[in-house]
Amino acid sequence: MSLLRLLVATLKHPGIQFLKNQDVARKVFLQNRLCVSSRATEPFPSGSNSNYVEEMYYAWLENPKSVHKSHGLTQTAYKAEKLVEDHLAVQSLIRAYQIRGHHVAQLDPLGILDADLDSFVPSDLITTIDKLGFYGLHESDLDKVFRLPTTTFIGGNEATLSLREIIKRLESTYCQHIGLEFMFINDVEQCQWIRQKFETPGVMKFTNEEKRTLLARLVRSMRFEDFLARKWSSEKRFGLEGCEVMIPALKTIIDKSSEMGIEYVIMGMPHRGRLNVLANVIRKELEQIFCQFDPKLEAADEGSGDVKYHLGMYHERINRATNKKITLSLVANPSHLEAVDPVVQGKTKAEQFYRGDTEGKKVMSILLHGDAAFAGQGVVYETFHLSDLPSYTTNGTIHVVVNNQIGFTTDPRMARSSPYPTDVARVVNAPIFHVNADDPEAVMYVCNVAAEWRNTFNKDVVVDLVCYRRRGHNEMDEPMFTQPLMYKQIHKQVPVLKKYADKLIADGTVTLQEFEEEIAKYDRICEEAYTRSKDKKILHIKHWLDSPWPGFFNLDGEPKSMTCTPTGIAEDMLTHIGSIASSVPLEDFKIHTGLSRILKARMEMTKNRVVDWALAEYMAFGSLLKEGIHVRLSGQDVERGTFSHRHHVLHDQEVDKRTCVPMNHLWEQQAPYTVCNSSLSEYGVLGFELGFAMASPNALVCWEAQFGDFHNTAQCIIDQFISSGQAKWVRHNGIVLLLPHGMEGMGPEHSSARPERFLQMSNDDPDAYPEFSEHFEVSQLYECNWIVVNCSTPANYFHVLRRQISLPFRKPLIILTPKSLLRHPEAKSSFDEMVSGMSFRRVIPEEGIAVEVPNKVKRVIFCTGKVYYDLLKERKNQDLEGQVALTRLEQISPFPFDLLKEELERYPGADLVWCQEEHKNSGFYDYVKPRFRTIVNHTRPIWYVGREPAAASATGNKNTHMVSLRKFLDTAFNLEAFEGKMF
Repeated sequence: MSLLRLLVATLKHPGIQFLKNQDVARKVFLQNRLCVSSRATEPFPSGSNSNYVEEMYYAWLENPKSVHKSHGLTQTAYKAEKLVEDHLAVQSLIRAYQIRGHHVAQLDPLGILDADLDSFVPSDLITTIDKLGFYGLHESDLDKVFRLPTTTFIGGNEATLSLREIIKRLESTYCQHIGLEFMFINDVEQCQWIRQKFETPGVMKFTNEEKRTLLARLVRSMRFEDFLARKWSSEKRFGLEGCEVMIPALKTIIDKSSEMGIEYVIMGMPHRGRLNVLANVIRKELEQIFCQFDPKLEAADEGSGDVKYHLGMYHERINRATNKKITLSLVANPSHLEAVDPVVQGKTKAEQFYRGDTEGKKVMSILLHGDAAFAGQGVVYETFHLSDLPSYTTNGTIHVVVNNQIGFTTDPRMARSSPYPTDVARVVNAPIFHVNADDPEAVMYVCNVAAEWRNTFNKDVVVDLVCYRRRGHNEMDEPMFTQPLMYKQIHKQVPVLKKYADKLIADGTVTLQEFEEEIAKYDRICEEAYTRSKDKKILHIKHWLDSPWPGFFNLDGEPKSMTCTPTGIAEDMLTHIGSIASSVPLEDFKIHTGLSRILKARMEMTKNRVVDWALAEYMAFGSLLKEGIHVRLSGQDVERGTFSHRHHVLHDQEVDKRTCVPMNHLWEQQAPYTVCNSSLSEYGVLGFELGFAMASPNALVCWEAQFGDFHNTAQCIIDQFISSGQAKWVRHNGIVLLLPHGMEGMGPEHSSARPERFLQMSNDDPDAYPEFSEHFEVSQLYECNWIVVNCSTPANYFHVLRRQISLPFRKPLIILTPKSLLRHPEAKSSFDEMVSGMSFRRVIPEEGIAVEVPNKVKRVIFCTGKVYYDLLKERKNQDLEGQVALTRLEQISPFPFDLLKEELERYPGADLVWCQEEHKNSGFYDYVKPRFRTIVNHTRPIWYVGREPAAASATGNKNTHMVSLRKFLDTAFNLEAFEGKMF
């Protein structure tokens, strides 16, 4: 009764009008609008006064006893109510399967575990006849015919089905080898699209040609693994056995995407199955893969190289299915699972950006995951949250999860709290298609739909290949120690190739002879490649490069020169950029009054031919844009700047969401400038920007930490990609890290960018005295793994940014940027330091009176960054300008041996002091000390002045901070502080 009342309340007058207008003789009410029953339909009472009928019906709804039997409404209305309730019940039943059918889908090829880790069967799924009672239905209702709602496509061209057939079709769609999770998506159109793709009868049919292609791809996938197992049985290769269907799955996604216009696919994956993907998807020459197993293979390239199952690849070829050109790139990655995810997304975004592919119709990404890592690694979540952000979206990624149902030795029931390893994808409303990997045709269909979904909606989608791992974590591992029951079943498991081949042979799609010929053909290809691989004696890692830069290097992959042009620019360009930086290029654009003062101050500086930190950065970026270099600045709050100094995006104070980026209004013909506030992520966003910088050398890609301290949450990207990427993968990258750094009493988390960590990972030898050549500065930069600078002037900051592009190669640049110096009255530079002919100064020597009488100088204090201004002020206060020289190291690594040698020789009788504001066990001292000693051949000490060692990087107590500052300044200018001390 309550349901009927609700229905009437919803339908109101139109619904009752429908009931009123029915004629006794027509009998259409129950037959055509509701249900065809085996019993005769009762005539609906008629009368000339329709209002009377309506009033009687409403009265009956309120109180059935109030209407006399003679009116005939009671029994008929009861039947109407029952039929409406039954239809509502059937609609609920259909919805239950759509929402929860995946919980009972037959997804595990081994038949051991439920894929959702729970054997509970939802009570609203009709797994037994008695469950019909949940809906108020009975076994006798199974042959009743019901009109289907618009939210299902199980009827195909039929508008009505019997309850028995409805349940049968729902089970066929939702409870077999495919489990669908999509009803959490809050877009009706998207849900309807998925329903239609999977519910429509007969959709999952393949032609004989498609089946034969699938079989051939399975043959290549499986026989490749078999070949490696036979030839190198004791080698780790992280084979794909148990999920061989992944190869045809990826090829299906690529084929379908190519058909829809995709030209470039960028992939990231862990080590499992990587060699197979390289061989059978990317199409790396087999001999290049096989020779990697030769222990005598010599490395031709400098650097450490990497194991074969970490290497990447770039390849252009014709897609055989579509006869279209396709470019495939598999990004190299470390063993840190999922770390490559944001890198792939960044590279994909860059390739889309440079092609003007704003909707992702030409370039796309595919990410492969393991089940344990997909659920366990937080960077997965960070990457998903970039998926729909304007400056980070790649317009949909296809995620393929190789769900081995185990992580190394850990049971999934101990590895995650969520039902599925893929539940993280629900946060961005990505549909999740679980599929039994031992049903190749189901896998192919799901992959086709995934590719179509991405092309249609430009959103992420997840394909969960529920499979098993035939061997241990690697080929040397014994899984029976920890998963005895699972591996007893795996040892009995018939390989998917045999299952599928037997099926096709049985139905006459292929003959046994054709199948055996296909196997023999691929085995022969492998053997011939193996023979050729024996001739290869040298490994060229550059042949495995995932992001080549055509034309940037010479044919041997070496820089075209070892020179760097001066980085200064014409004064009229400085003035023009300063003028735009001080204005609002759009008309009727009201800015904040506080910002008006900032712009006015910029204009005054421009007129006075000086710059502060923010204006110097503006001029560096703007001048590069003029030269056609794309500049991208990303990070938390970078548009305004953490310290409210940048203001690269202006906001109209009266019109919501109206913004202006003056940097994009410098010249009519200029490269675009992208400045974008990121999500509150370091790991994911830094990885993204690293990937963006991989795509082209002709871009300045900068990531700024909110405070330098916070880069440590992205340590994996720094350690595994930025520091060592070139050594491992011969991959240059010019990413710039801007890390605010400085001891100002702001506490342990807002002070130190931990320069000691970057310096410890620098690859220059502290004990090797270099040979100075004509191009020593550039050669030294080329040989290092990254560059670490701590600028003390805006002009030097300007030059080092421009030098990053002027160099004939690319190296990561770590810049320790200031906080208090942003507004320090002394921390300004003249245009004279930035005009044509000027360059970055690796060392800024003493330029005062001390340099005029070097023999009278008793102490040379070497320092870097902000502490210089503290030392400068204290020296003046103590009137020691003639006795103490201050020399600034602007480039810390690689160490400027040549320039510092000149400084040391200039003051032969002076004490040498290294002064830093950081604690002794952090900062720069441990890096510079042995290098200074190398310059003087260990004949002179380099004394330390600074804060004492400490566990925390800085104090949060302002008084403690000032006391320690005062203490080391006193020591720095106490000319007798080190008398009698040994070194």
